[in-house]
Amino acid sequence: MTLPTEPLAIEPLLRRLAPQVLGVVARRIRDFTAAEDAVQEALLAAARQWPHEGLPRDPRAWLVHVASRRFADLLRREAARARRESIVVSLVPPEDQLAAALDRGIAPEHDDTLVLLFLCCHPALTTASAIALTLRAVGGLTTAEIARAFLVPEATMAQRISRAKQAIKGSGAPFSLPTPDERPARLRAVLHVLYLGFNEGYMASAGAALHRRDLSNEAIRLTRLLQERLPDDGEVTGLLALMLLTDARRAARAGPAGELVPLDAQDRSRWDRAAIAEGVALVDHAFSRGPPGPYALQAAIAALHDEAPSLETTDWPQILALYEVLERMAGGPMVTLSRAIAIAMVHGPSAGLELLATLDDDPTVAQHHRLHATRAHLFERANDPEAAIAGYQRAAELTASVPERDYLRMRAARLRSQLERPSRVPG
Repeated sequence: MTLPTEPLAIEPLLRRLAPQVLGVVARRIRDFTAAEDAVQEALLAAARQWPHEGLPRDPRAWLVHVASRRFADLLRREAARARRESIVVSLVPPEDQLAAALDRGIAPEHDDTLVLLFLCCHPALTTASAIALTLRAVGGLTTAEIARAFLVPEATMAQRISRAKQAIKGSGAPFSLPTPDERPARLRAVLHVLYLGFNEGYMASAGAALHRRDLSNEAIRLTRLLQERLPDDGEVTGLLALMLLTDARRAARAGPAGELVPLDAQDRSRWDRAAIAEGVALVDHAFSRGPPGPYALQAAIAALHDEAPSLETTDWPQILALYEVLERMAGGPMVTLSRAIAIAMVHGPSAGLELLATLDDDPTVAQHHRLHATRAHLFERANDPEAAIAGYQRAAELTASVPERDYLRMRAARLRSQLERPSRVPG
């Protein structure tokens, strides 16, 4: 054991280890729901003990050991026959053997997170359920966070995740990577899961923090694993490129007090040039594999932003053209929002506002803060401060992110101050 550790330092470690430990335990006991329950108990035990006792030599092995013992205890409590006791013995090594292994620093031999990722995206589940379960089990998001990502009530999402767990259990799916024939049907859901997980980490949907770096880093790590296994898949490569090119701006997105700094106000000298160079190279590689898919197109847009020395010198016509292709290929309200900004930069804010009006009757986005924030931004560019103030205020009411809320209120207050400022009288 090491010296006692601050609880705040332990939380990111537990979040990072949780999917790895769940993968190991699920492979051992072949029961996803029971494995998740056992791992949750192990995480709670670590959160209680490690701040006082210090980190174990191998935290991951410690968690696997405790989760395995929790499951064994559960079986022992519920076992009514000797057969169940024999299952316990076969699943969990004897206490003295496990302790000796942990003392030698021996951890599980490999990282099962990628296998867990594909298991959660099993064909027995709908795509929406697979994404929700994976964000919960692998990404560590709360049910409330996942519900916001899907734009559905939290209770609905809780039921969806519960049903997904039961479907996985009932399918009898082996804990292994899909065969080459199965892979295409599951890869699309896996990529969407990683995309949503990265977005939640890059721009937290709720709470006081602007970023959740642990989530975005884990999404990048898993996408790298996929890209290493599937280097010729243009969409896997495109998604990794998109993540790197977006994450490259992270250091410039927050001010000294953690406040949100928008793209047009960022210090581009703080952008990670190594990540940009890697991302651009990956975009080129993705486009060389054939017609680009949605992730490769988004990565190409991100590359145009990252390579431009300023907002004004950005190749907005090319970005608009890419968004038009993306909307035809994989359209949705968020793509339309982004295209409206590009249209405004090329053809003026009135054209962007006209496009945004087409989303007012879309129930999935009509009450989303980003629609109102985007409209307010375009009204501000169109020199209509009163409409912009109303939009910023409405967006601030709808967002659950404290940094976004504060930024939107600041924009509204600044415009209001300009309106209230008395005009100078010549004299």
